[in-house]
Amino acid sequence: MTEMPGPGLPTWAVVSAKRRAHIERVAALVDQWATSMDIASHERSRWLKAVWLHDALRDSTEAELAALLPDKSGPMALWHGPAAAVRARREGESDKGVLDAIHYHSLGYHGWDRVGRVLYCADYLEPGRSFERQTRAGLAAQYPDAPEQVLFAVAKSRVKELITKGLPIPEPTWTFWNALARS
Repeated sequence: MTEMPGPGLPTWAVVSAKRRAHIERVAALVDQWATSMDIASHERSRWLKAVWLHDALRDSTEAELAALLPDKSGPMALWHGPAAAVRARREGESDKGVLDAIHYHSLGYHGWDRVGRVLYCADYLEPGRSFERQTRAGLAAQYPDAPEQVLFAVAKSRVKELITKGLPIPEPTWTFWNALARS
């Protein structure tokens, strides 16, 4: 079994320096939230494992990603999450919550446990992203005290972006959104 990250990228990761910096910022934000929320060490470890794996194959080639995926549906830009989940599983990761978080981190998923929800928000709210910096910083600061409200705001912003760009809303995203909107 290949060593799973904790903390750090797995040996099989394919990431640029820019991508690694993004992952490190997401990890720092998640660690900050876990500290602020007094999260138990086992759960914090799950959160960070998902962070280190979520973009581990983001800079892979189309052929490398396709080789890991039996179902190559959707745009190639979304293949890295499912491919990283497949690879992590092959390397011995068995935590369904971590695997689901990695697989669906770009889309949203109504079946997530807390790991997926944390990763989805932190990936979007990490401070290195250049859009809506003040809004996102405010949401990141609110997360420890209001995680469900922040999750709703992040999902709303992501769905709104798809609609504004005239893009289709993938099935996992609209199912996730509908579940959030109903609660």
